[in-house]
Amino acid sequence: MTKRHGMFLGLGLLAAGTLLVAGCGKAKAPEAQAQEPVKPIELSYSIFFPPSHIQAKTAEEWSREVEKRTGGRVKITTYPGGSLTKAPQCYDGVVNGISDIGMSCFAYTLGRFPLLEGLDLPLGYPDGLAASRIATEMVRKYAPQEVADVKVLYIHAHGPGILASRKPVRSLDDMRALKVRATGLSAMIVEALGGTPVAMSQPETYEALQKGVVEATLCPIETLKGWKQGEVIKSVTDSSGIGYTTAMFVVMNKGKWDSLPADIQKIITQVCDEWVDKHGEAWNEADREGDAFVKELGHEIIPLSAEEATRWKVAVAPILNDYVKAATDKGLPGGDFLKDLQERIAALDTL
Repeated sequence: MTKRHGMFLGLGLLAAGTLLVAGCGKAKAPEAQAQEPVKPIELSYSIFFPPSHIQAKTAEEWSREVEKRTGGRVKITTYPGGSLTKAPQCYDGVVNGISDIGMSCFAYTLGRFPLLEGLDLPLGYPDGLAASRIATEMVRKYAPQEVADVKVLYIHAHGPGILASRKPVRSLDDMRALKVRATGLSAMIVEALGGTPVAMSQPETYEALQKGVVEATLCPIETLKGWKQGEVIKSVTDSSGIGYTTAMFVVMNKGKWDSLPADIQKIITQVCDEWVDKHGEAWNEADREGDAFVKELGHEIIPLSAEEATRWKVAVAPILNDYVKAATDKGLPGGDFLKDLQERIAALDTL
């Protein structure tokens, strides 16, 4: 081999080696450029209902639907039964970031939500679906300052309250000095009827009834099955003529909400709009089951005569005036809020 041939051979081998290295580099490029999986946005959800309750299950379904529609970009861990924050502390828990989302009752912190207390007035709500729709519409329309420290996702509310007791209550006379579990404005209803209200959350009520700490509870009939309270009462008085509700909030920490991408906010809003009716329908179904549960236990269901029902309505009427005055004194549109509520409920009768 001549020196010249050797030089060409060396250059050829060098070129081949360069191509080989370049080829290997191209083969590894996709691996080098592969991105790490995107970590989902993790949210915690505090729910005061026990996990077996239909409303806790409906909240769980909401969580899974948000995860599904965001393609797994959001992951929600639920904490039912007040395991993360107790019912009265749930709202502040959301404000302070103990949980990202929370569900509880406005009524558990009387005075904290002076305008929205009007939602719970004894206005004759016909059922949970209507109450849930109206409550959500009212909060979104008025957007009161009292809930400005959170992002309100939606509201749901139970069907008309009834009186469940350890002994028969057939008239206002039987209500005199009766110790009745009640919260928020329902406590004022008990007082107006002549009873003695005792404030406590639903998780505490079973034992209180069982031990006689309270003699009755003012509640939707679903509670008697959902919270097993039907086991520790003897009769139910149908007081739906003064049907009040208890509005329940689903709220998110404001900072957490603001940090979410716009498309995820849009998806969550869409799911929330759908779940107003799902919670409302769940309340209606639970009321039907609660009624059946009471009958299976053999408890007496006591209807009020027309004359007696009128007495009850007259007895609670001053509560409406007191609400308007209290709200107005705070510079809040209590009169407009109440009128709006009454018109929405009255309109249901024409549908």
